[in-house]
Amino acid sequence: MYNSIRKWLFLSGLLVVTSVWTVQGIYAQDTLPARWTLQDCLRYAQENNITVNSLRLSKLTSEQNLIQSRAALWPNLTASTSHNLNHTTVTGSGGSSTTNNNGSLGLTSAVTLYNGGVLRRDIQQKQLDVSMSELDVEEEKNNLYLQIIQAYNNILLDKETIVYAEDLVNSSKEQVKQMQAQYNTGSAARKDLIQLEAQLANDQFTLTSAQNNEKQDKLTLKQLLQLPMDTGFDIERPDSTGSIQAIPSQQQVLANALSYRPEIKNSELAIAGAKLDIKNAQSGYLPTISLSGGLGTSYGNNTSLGFSQFNNSIYQQIGITASIPIFSRKVNQTNVARAKIALEQADLSYANTKTILSQAVESAYISANTAVSQYGTSQEQLKYNEEAYRIAGEELRIGTYNTVEYVQQKNLYIQALQNFTQAKYNALLAIDIYNFYSKGSDAVNK
Repeated sequence: MYNSIRKWLFLSGLLVVTSVWTVQGIYAQDTLPARWTLQDCLRYAQENNITVNSLRLSKLTSEQNLIQSRAALWPNLTASTSHNLNHTTVTGSGGSSTTNNNGSLGLTSAVTLYNGGVLRRDIQQKQLDVSMSELDVEEEKNNLYLQIIQAYNNILLDKETIVYAEDLVNSSKEQVKQMQAQYNTGSAARKDLIQLEAQLANDQFTLTSAQNNEKQDKLTLKQLLQLPMDTGFDIERPDSTGSIQAIPSQQQVLANALSYRPEIKNSELAIAGAKLDIKNAQSGYLPTISLSGGLGTSYGNNTSLGFSQFNNSIYQQIGITASIPIFSRKVNQTNVARAKIALEQADLSYANTKTILSQAVESAYISANTAVSQYGTSQEQLKYNEEAYRIAGEELRIGTYNTVEYVQQKNLYIQALQNFTQAKYNALLAIDIYNFYSKGSDAVNK
């Protein structure tokens, strides 16, 4: 009967757990967007990325360490008890045996009254650890942001490339069709038809390459989001890809970055922690004073008092202990020296972090200006080549333009269109990255 009940409970529990897993799985799949916006990608990655969540768990560990550090100021309390049974047998003439019971109960407590401020500074250090753990999360989110916007931008570029490649293929098909009709009537040469057919093949190759690039870039973004491989994935193509904005001054962006970037704040907190470590090391020269106390009782049946000793053997104890360091075999001296070296290392790390950030801002500034300049140049180039291509197409249609020259003009237009599309998305990405140093990933996408 008992085994049957256990089996029934096990199967019921398994059914409930399986049902919960199934519901959660369906719910998670249903809540994924059909088409992902940039904000969807960033939000999902920040909530589900393994590295980010691992750092969040590290932050929780730091918080528990802080709780423990604060509790170290409190007195402890320990209860103890022991109970013994002794049996003795005496052999020989008139042998006998005796059985004795004895035991004890007690409570002890101790609290540190003074240890050079180590406990208080340990609380401060643990508070710094919590703050640094939060900054580690933000820093990883920033790194993830840069990777995602670049992957997302590449897909947008692929999609626009596909659109104009499809237009070119359709245009080439129409031109081949018209040239075929002229060739059939004898008003066009075979070489003209072949040249247009070759151009159609080139346009189809461009379209296929763009489609393959889109698949690869989608896979890259999907891997950044850590989505299962069998998850359908596509991004939402915005109505407008944005405008080329004015570029803020380098000094303004750098000042903002130095005031808010998590890696800068982390380095500052590391310096503060190193200073606390020096004070803790110096506390090794100071005495430690603690207060302790105890309360207990004992019993035994081998006395005339019997078991009533619980009430007659109560003892109380209280005492103060001072530990005064006199000679520590240079332990305190070397601890202080190491702590000071660690402070110098923290200062150097802070200076290096500022240098790296300054270089990154300068590089982003140059990249943004270069990209905007290339965008303006490519826009002019496209305008002139587009008009020349339009005129060439009209002249080819009425038979007043050489096919070879037309194909050359079309290739120039295609190259100009590719340059313009690439330059546009490069400029948008470069400006976004540059603004990111000034505002951060959260502010840029609100």
